[in-house]
Amino acid sequence: MKIVCEKSNLLNGVNIVSKAVPSKTTMSILECILIDVRNGEIKLTANDMELGIETKIEGQVLEKGMIALDAKIFLEIVRKLPDNDITIETDNNLKTTITCEKAKFNIIGKSGEDFSYLPEIERNESIIISQFTLKEIIRQTIFSISDNDNNKLMTGELFEINDDTLKVVSLDGHRISIRKIRLKNTYSPKKIVVPGKTLSEISKILSGDTQKDVNIYFTDNHILFEFDDTVVVSRLIEGEYFKIDQMLSSDYETKVKINKKEFLNCIDRATLLVKEGDKKPIIINIVDGSMEIKMNTIIGSMDEQIDIDKSGKDLMIGFNPKFLIDALKIIDDEEVDLYMVNPKAPCFIRDAEENYIYLILPVNFATVN
Repeated sequence: MKIVCEKSNLLNGVNIVSKAVPSKTTMSILECILIDVRNGEIKLTANDMELGIETKIEGQVLEKGMIALDAKIFLEIVRKLPDNDITIETDNNLKTTITCEKAKFNIIGKSGEDFSYLPEIERNESIIISQFTLKEIIRQTIFSISDNDNNKLMTGELFEINDDTLKVVSLDGHRISIRKIRLKNTYSPKKIVVPGKTLSEISKILSGDTQKDVNIYFTDNHILFEFDDTVVVSRLIEGEYFKIDQMLSSDYETKVKINKKEFLNCIDRATLLVKEGDKKPIIINIVDGSMEIKMNTIIGSMDEQIDIDKSGKDLMIGFNPKFLIDALKIIDDEEVDLYMVNPKAPCFIRDAEENYIYLILPVNFATVN
């Protein structure tokens, strides 16, 4: 095998597929990136058996063949070579020579025959959304998945399709994030749970271009994302997702309309008094025309008032400030609406069309030291 690539093209390709290289594995072949050169194309692939990424890169093919190279070493070599054309050449003994200008590396690869290719996915009906939209949906929901493997379903996100609507849901036991978007076409109903790791890695690769689309294909066990010259295949999380509709309510006793930026900045200031790892609640007192925000810790106390539009009852309620900050940060609206029933019932932040819904459980602040 012998190829010549511009450094920028090769580095970009290696960076993309590296996201599917496992940090720990007992199978050394999975620590590799496969360079597969055939039919005049150069393909790079990495696969940790749960997530697989394949991308094509531009370059000159001088001799076909394939080799699997240790991903960490390969990435560092490419990154630190001069900004010029890089030549990669292998011999029959798996010795790989990487040269650029006067720099030359010799490393031993592994046989490409031992590499685990991406599973074959039937490309039947696909959902098409823009790269920008998918990147935004992930950004607006990924923060509320659980990082605890005790409940696998909470480490993923529900993708639910009904007619021309895609609903994406994440939850961690303390909060729920929901985003809904309208699709260009209508589709048969489908519910799948996509691992959070997959979505997190995809969002790093997506350009966020409104003019570029992503094709998404589903099977019973896998999801496939196809965009630009890249294919991402991921195993799905098995099991039936939580019945979140039972947790959502349109009833409320108190409704507050508030300037999002003012509210976010105020909570942010309050957290200055919270030590890392401390679980101090922020206490919100709602009366006509005003919201008082209090924080009281061993460092000190803070008290601030914000003008609001309120309908319904007065209310005092406590929250984990981080959960409010996470939700408010990713809402683009100038003003947000909060719906509450009582100090022990969930608070809902949602827009009129319910394109987004954020449910946050309150904290029983009377019992928190």
